[in-house]
Amino acid sequence: GMQVDVTFFFDSMTLLLAAIFTLCAVIGKLLSGIVAGGNLSRLAVGIGMIPRGEVGLVFLGVGRGLGVVNDSLFAALVIVVFATTIVTPPLLKWSLRRADA
Repeated sequence: GMQVDVTFFFDSMTLLLAAIFTLCAVIGKLLSGIVAGGNLSRLAVGIGMIPRGEVGLVFLGVGRGLGVVNDSLFAALVIVVFATTIVTPPLLKWSLRRADA
């Protein structure tokens, strides 16, 4: 994430791309929780899979080093990693409380 040119965080296209990617990332993981079986809360399983974290950053760094990922896309995907990592703990807490009720 330290490789990001922060000026791209203020670019409207980068922010739009980050919003679309974040929405797709969250919805995709929530939908993947549907296949959870047994006594598990499917919502909690889906929410628990949302974060992208450091593995995503490693792949982004490699992609950028190979020239596959440009600066704008790199910044957008760093935002996605950050957003999905930050949003997960409160959502997971909420979903687990909901499952216990």
